[in-house]
Order: sequence, then C-alpha cells, then structure tokens
Amino acid sequence: MLAGLDGLRFSHWRAETADGIVVLSFDRAGQSVNTLSQEVLLELDAIVERLSLDPPKGLVIRSAKPAGFIAGADIREFQTFDAKGTVADALRRGQQVFQRLAELRCPTVAAIHGHCMGGGTELALACRHRVASNDPATRIALPEVKLGIYPGWGGSVRLPRLVGAPAAFDMMLTGRALSASAARAMGLVDKVVEPAMLTDAAIDLARRGTRRPLKQRALAWLTDTWAARQILAPMLVKQVARKVRKEHYPAPFSLIETWRRTGGGVESLLAAERKSVTKLASTPTARNLVRVFFLQERLKGLGGKDHGIARVHVVGAGVMGGDIAAWAAYKGFEVTLADREQRFVDAALVRAQALFEKRIKDPEKRPATAARLRGDVLHDGVTNADLVIEAIIEVADAKRTLYAELEPRLKPDALLTTNTSSIPLVELRTDLARPAQFAGLHYFNPVAQMPLVEIIRHDAIAEETERRLAAFCRAIDKLPVPVAGTPGFLVNRVLFPYMLEAMRAYADGIPGPVIDKAAVKFGMPMGPIELIDTVGLDVAASVGAELAPFLGLPIPEGLANKLDSGKRGKKDGQGFYTWEEGKPRKPEVPQDYKAPDDLEDRLILPLLNESVAALHDGVVADGDLLDAGVIFGTGFAPFRGGPIQYIRTVGADALLARLQALQATHGDRFAPRPGWDSARLR
Repeated sequence: MLAGLDGLRFSHWRAETADGIVVLSFDRAGQSVNTLSQEVLLELDAIVERLSLDPPKGLVIRSAKPAGFIAGADIREFQTFDAKGTVADALRRGQQVFQRLAELRCPTVAAIHGHCMGGGTELALACRHRVASNDPATRIALPEVKLGIYPGWGGSVRLPRLVGAPAAFDMMLTGRALSASAARAMGLVDKVVEPAMLTDAAIDLARRGTRRPLKQRALAWLTDTWAARQILAPMLVKQVARKVRKEHYPAPFSLIETWRRTGGGVESLLAAERKSVTKLASTPTARNLVRVFFLQERLKGLGGKDHGIARVHVVGAGVMGGDIAAWAAYKGFEVTLADREQRFVDAALVRAQALFEKRIKDPEKRPATAARLRGDVLHDGVTNADLVIEAIIEVADAKRTLYAELEPRLKPDALLTTNTSSIPLVELRTDLARPAQFAGLHYFNPVAQMPLVEIIRHDAIAEETERRLAAFCRAIDKLPVPVAGTPGFLVNRVLFPYMLEAMRAYADGIPGPVIDKAAVKFGMPMGPIELIDTVGLDVAASVGAELAPFLGLPIPEGLANKLDSGKRGKKDGQGFYTWEEGKPRKPEVPQDYKAPDDLEDRLILPLLNESVAALHDGVVADGDLLDAGVIFGTGFAPFRGGPIQYIRTVGADALLARLQALQATHGDRFAPRPGWDSARLR
C-alpha cells in the first residue's frame, strides 16, 4: 500500500514507501531536466488529492534526475499562452496544487540536490521542511524577475513569511541563486547534508520534524506585519529604482506594491499574487525577456560539449589577454600566459589573483586554481596547447609575424585564434599553413562580466573548428555567437555608429551626462560617453581606424585628436570624464539645460541602422542571432528584445521615417543603410 496511491500510474512521478513515509520521485518523461509543465502539475494534483484522503506518516519529494531537483516552470508553455485567461488558469493551477500540498495533514519535506529554480523553489516552499545537499551544484533561486514577472505559484506569499521580508525580497528582486549553506543561514533550508545522505535525512526530518530558531521565526513575523510592510516597501522601491526604471521593468515594483497593500488570509494573498503576475505576463517587457531567455538557450546549444581542449596558451598579458587567461584557469583549464617581458605577465598574474579571491569563496581552493595559470615568456606552452589565443596589439603585421613564429610549433589538431576586435580575418590568415584551424575568438571587456564571445569566421575556416570553439565557450560559461569576419564583426560594427554619434553630440556642446542620461532612459546599461571611457579611448581609436572607412563614417578631426590624446579613460583616470576609484566624476549640468528633442534618436537610430545593414550583409545567420549578440555583447535594453525585435515592435517604416528626418536635419551620416525593405524586419 502506498498511502492511497496503489493502483495509480503516472508518467512523471514514482512513489515508494519507507516505514510509512511516502517518497515521491519526480522524473519528467522524455526530458533530461525536470520542469513543471501543466501535465506534470495535473499529475501532482491527483497525487496530493489522494494523499489528503489517506495521509501517510510523511511525504518526501525528491528528484530522480541526477542533474538537479527542478529547473522551474516549463517556459516553453508560457510562450503559447496568448490570452490573459490562459495565463491566469496556469497560475491558478500551480497555486492550487501547491496550496493543497501545504495543507496536507502530514509532515512534508523537499529533498533538494542540484538546481532548484523558480517553480521548483515554490514547490519546496509549499512543503513544511526542506533539506539540501552540500554539493556545490546545489543552487536555490527565484529568478522569475529576469523574465519580467515574479513568483506566481505562491512563492511571493510564502517566502517572506518563512525567512522575513528583507531576505525574501533580496532573493526575489535580484533572482540571485543561493548555495545550500546560504539558504540554511537565512532559514530557507532546515538542514544541509552530504548528497549520499539526502533522502535518508529527508525521511528522518519527515519522521521527527524540526523547529526553526525563535529569532528566525520572530524576524519573519515582525517584518511581514501590515505596519512593517508600509515602512519597508518604500525603502525597497528606492533600492530597485536605483537600478532599473519602472516603465522598463515593472515586475519588481509590482511585487513590492502587491505585498505592501495586500492583507488577509492565504487565499486573499494568492489571489493578489495571481492577478498581478497575470498582468505582468502580458507586458511587452515579459514577452521580450522570455524571448531573450530562449535566445540565450539557443546560444548555449551551439557546439555541444566535446571541444577536445585541456591546455590553453594566451599571448598578450594586457588587460584583455591577462583576463582571458585568468578566466580560463578559473574555469578549470591549464593555462600558460606569454608576453614580451616578465613584468607584463607578473601584472596580469596579480590581477588574476584578485579575480580568484573575488570568485572563489573558499580560500583553501584558490591555490589550486592559481596553479593552473603560469607565466610563460618563452612560449614553452605552445607545443602542448590545444588552443592558442592571441591578444596582442591591434596591428595586422604584428599578428601575422606572431603566427609565423607560433604555427610551426602547434600540435596537428591545435586551434589558433585571435582576440582582434575589428581586423578582418582574411587579412590575418593569408600566410597560415592551416587556415582551417584558425578563427577569431573575440571576448568583451570586462571578461569576467560580459557573457558573449564572438566566434569569427573566414572563408577557409573548418566547421569543426567553429564547433569546437563554441563548445569551449560553453565550457567557460560564455555564450558563443558565430559571425562573419568583416570589419568590426557584429558587436563593434553596430556599436561604433552609436558611440561616434555620442562623441559628435559631445563635440556639439551637449554635456556628457545629458547624452548618457538619454541612452540610459532608452534602456542602455550605461551611457555611451561613459562606455567609451570604460572600454578605453585607445581601444575606441583602434576600432574607429578600422571601421570608419568601412562604414563611411569619418571621425571628425576634433574627435580624432581626443581619441589619440594618450588619455585612456577609466584605465588611467582621464578620458571624457575624470575617474576616481573606478567611478566617473561627471560634471554638473545646469538645471535649466534642456536636451535637444532628437537626442535619443540621434544616439539609437545609428545603432539600429547598422544592425539592419549587418543583417542584410549576412554578418549573422538571422535576426535572432543578431539580437542575441547585441544584447549579450553590449547590454542593449533586454526588455526591448534586441535591435531587430525593437524595429519589428515599433515598425520599420516609422523608424525609417525618423531616420530620414535626422538625415535632412543633420546630414548623410543618417542615410538609411541597405536592408530596411527586408521582410525580416516586419
């Protein structure tokens, strides 16, 4: 007898008993990862309903998948929910199942191993207790805010009551994943054990129960009272408003407001949550963020896992080369780092140590990581390397000279790559003996934070080379996007007209902070003037020298002098702004200053114009890849879905008319580029 489950057969759940405790294992059929589809929820509802009629001594819910507990809701289903009623029905079903689980008249325990995300965490919150494995892969999160919504299956109701409002909102507003120990410290998890002991510990917890410390229970109660909500909510709004704008990302503001004003019992709270999340799910922000999620999944799927790379040799210990080497070592590869002189390598190793200290919380694990990165001014690592990454000065002759020295020493199956930011690869592969194994591997600064890597093609590259590089990118937790090897590739090509127009506006007398504010208002992560200083005036000058002739956008003499002044921006404290302790000191703008009405269009339309041209020229295979590359490579407003999606939303004809108006006012640099008549924009 399985406590009332005998005779029932399920596709995604398996029930067993242990001394009167039901162990319910989730194993979604036909999938490598557990996600909560509507079919899965219907089966769980039937199970819980049967258990409510004949309660066992306890219930343990675990995963039968080695990959993890539950990755969340099946986001693919949400893409098919067009009508508000359909979304509301899906939310109501999840709330109903989890509320029935919460009301079971027996102890319930979630046994968490590996990823526990979104709906998986909400299911765990509906249980009376939670036990987690101490495996590093165990991560618990409520990341719905990244999809333009917030937890809608009761998570936003239960979490503040469990751990207190401050900790709950930090988790829900950021989407940050917690380790098992961090979840234990905040009261989300009751016990942390070795993976092999997880199910036994969960059964024991179901049998014996536990009581959380009085301090945790008191904090949870005190911070979720009506009075506390009125005090804390405005503080939370201020914190969020410092990072995002309400009109761009309404979900966090809606979460706070719904919590602030809603009282009563659980049914009232769930109804308010459901109504709010249903409304958010229909917003353009949510639709675009879900689209961005699937764009990211597409990039993750490129290349597979088999890259055949264990040892990496990086040439060039500057900021980019040094950081590329450090990141590869951090991700588990054996790395040698070369430069002309040992002092350059030593400086890079110091920066690498800072990265390891920041990223690796356990000090005892840092030496092993640091040992994987070694200085190598003699290039001894070349002969054993599976991948060589060149990151030296942006001069084609210098790069070709280096390749002539390195290529004869490479293993037969080794890959040679360049981190050039703009030089066409046909100019670099001319004298190579094995051009099929040569490609661009273009990282973005700062390497540790920017998720994208462009894989640069050329006319002689082998498909196997591209595939292996894509797999390598995934192994170091980067998102690969294959692009043509034309000047500027994708990201720098579409970014250059935007940055150049910002500099022109600056030269016209528009204050830098005003220019930056206009771009941030549109949704860019930082303004273009601050961005130029961040990437470096020296880098901007080298990219400009390559792209200006190609795009027919000459750099005005005054701006050229600025770029060639020797000032490098954030790197040495002087650029368009003065930098102190890594932050720009922006000048005050007179209160009565009024920005030109067309400033936003002057900045954004050149980026859209060049995106259209890049798609027309086949720099990427399709508009989705272009959007993915520009979002993950520049931070282009994710809530707008990417440049091509934004054009489709606003209307290509409407934007073309605005572009032509700028051309009439400001000159032919705003002339529409080829491709605006394409059906792919409509």
